[in-house]
Amino acid sequence: MKTLTELDDFMTAPSLELIEDLKLVDGDIIILGVGGKMGPTLAKMTKRAIDQAGLDKKVIGVSRFSSEDLKNELEEFGIETIAVDLLKDEQLQLLPDVKNVIFMAGNKFGTAGNEHFTWAMNAYLPGRIADKFKNSRIVAFSSGNVYPLTNVVNGNCSEDTPASPIGEYAQSCLGRERVLTNFSRTNDTPMLILRLNYAIDLRYGVLLEIAKHVFEGKAIDLTMGSVNVIWQGDANEYAVRSLLYCENPPKILNVTGPETISVRWLAKEFGKRFDKEAEFINEEQSTALLNNSSKAHQLFGYPKVPLQQMIDMTAEWLVNKGETLNKPTHFQERKGEF
Repeated sequence: MKTLTELDDFMTAPSLELIEDLKLVDGDIIILGVGGKMGPTLAKMTKRAIDQAGLDKKVIGVSRFSSEDLKNELEEFGIETIAVDLLKDEQLQLLPDVKNVIFMAGNKFGTAGNEHFTWAMNAYLPGRIADKFKNSRIVAFSSGNVYPLTNVVNGNCSEDTPASPIGEYAQSCLGRERVLTNFSRTNDTPMLILRLNYAIDLRYGVLLEIAKHVFEGKAIDLTMGSVNVIWQGDANEYAVRSLLYCENPPKILNVTGPETISVRWLAKEFGKRFDKEAEFINEEQSTALLNNSSKAHQLFGYPKVPLQQMIDMTAEWLVNKGETLNKPTHFQERKGEF
């Protein structure tokens, strides 16, 4: 895979399972925050699945659309777009009432020093969204950061693990979940909350960061010694198919890959592909931010893009000087400072 066109086509290809599930979803689908890292590919995958199923459904993408290019790109794909600042209530209320909502809007990076905006986006806005779309079903993105760091040996955090967020970003994500749960109960709105850990795109993500360090001869910090990752296309598919599993109170679902992956092992795997020796600093701590996504795998099956394939594609992308977004994940962060 060498071009953005090839990457986009691969990442937005719908599975047969997604196509069949969308036949069971009544009504149109609106994606709030479609302009983020995952939104465009989620919208395109959904549109392709609808078209292949021969369904009469609209996909509507909502964002501020600071880039007119993205707006045009989505519209050319057959996705309706609406330019809205969701924090401006008069604009929010003008959005059409749509049966199915995928709520992706939020803020993470740049939280330090701008905490007020992060809380507005992550905890205040969800209440306004839930009130506006009280008669819809809502799938909302959250984060595995709401969990505490867990002992690597004793098992990853499941949906039953009590939330214990570290830092203001993670606290605001838990705020999002609590506010949505309140409105779900108050308005009898079926919802599902996705706690996502590290979706991978060849242009950004944990694998790319580790690969770049190995490729450029930079030492890798092992303090956060283990991670979970999932291919972005798989995470997107899980989100859309989750429309069939919304409940009141909201169903919580962890979303990530099945492996607990050693950062040291990942670096050595990239070292093999680049014929370079991986360099390290610090030692692995006994705890890490880790999710157990077995419930999602039971519902949707294991991710279709396995770890070794992600590693191979990432290495090939880097060697071929593929475009990157230069947006670090800060997966090494242990104090919750984003």
